Amino acid sequence: MTELLPMPADWQRALAVVAHPDDLEYGSSGAIARWTGKGREVRYLLACRGEAGIDGLAPEECAEVREREQLASAAVVGVREVEFLDHQDGVIEYGVPLRRDIAAAIRRHRPQLVITTNYQQTWEGGWPNTPDHRNVGQAVLDAIGDAGNRWIFRDLGLEPWGGVRWLAVHGSPNITHAEDVTDTMDLAVASLLEHRAYLAGLGDEAGDPDQFLREYASETGTRFGGGLACGFELISF
Repeated sequence: MTELLPMPADWQRALAVVAHPDDLEYGSSGAIARWTGKGREVRYLLACRGEAGIDGLAPEECAEVREREQLASAAVVGVREVEFLDHQDGVIEYGVPLRRDIAAAIRRHRPQLVITTNYQQTWEGGWPNTPDHRNVGQAVLDAIGDAGNRWIFRDLGLEPWGGVRWLAVHGSPNITHAEDVTDTMDLAVASLLEHRAYLAGLGDEAGDPDQFLREYASETGTRFGGGLACGFELISF
């Protein structure tokens, strides 16, 4: 099995763009806690408010609950700025409107590193991925190029930003790099547990969040010198 390379460290600003509340907590938050702990700035952009995520809660009420939980979850790992778009949970469409929204955020926040979730058809192990994850991740990949071209989305009134150097894709079946999260795993677990209503809505399906995160990080760590690690497919620009 191929050993994983360390994530780059010569950056200061990152933007994490995912589909739903809880997407980052089911994987990337341990790495994010490590980065913010070193003084780097990480901001979140969510394509929706997670309104279709709890079966027993009406979408309007669910959106408010899940937004609050995401803000609390982000704060645990040192993220103070979280933005929500209003694409519809469960049926987020890949297309120009989504690319435009993400490109605008990239121009505003001017990150060197962009983080997203796996957009392949399957997860590692062959489990099928969802349309929202696939569509948002693909739009992130394309919006990085859009953000750097001043002749695309001229109506935004924002200066282009071509300074993104890497896209880090968590949950990809093709991970290439990793970040040691041994010292920040407790924060990663605490961050996921802030999604109280969502986890309660999952019931038995939620399993043990602590066990899930630690086992996954341990498996990744075997390819990264031991300990606990968060893996990414790293795409360079």
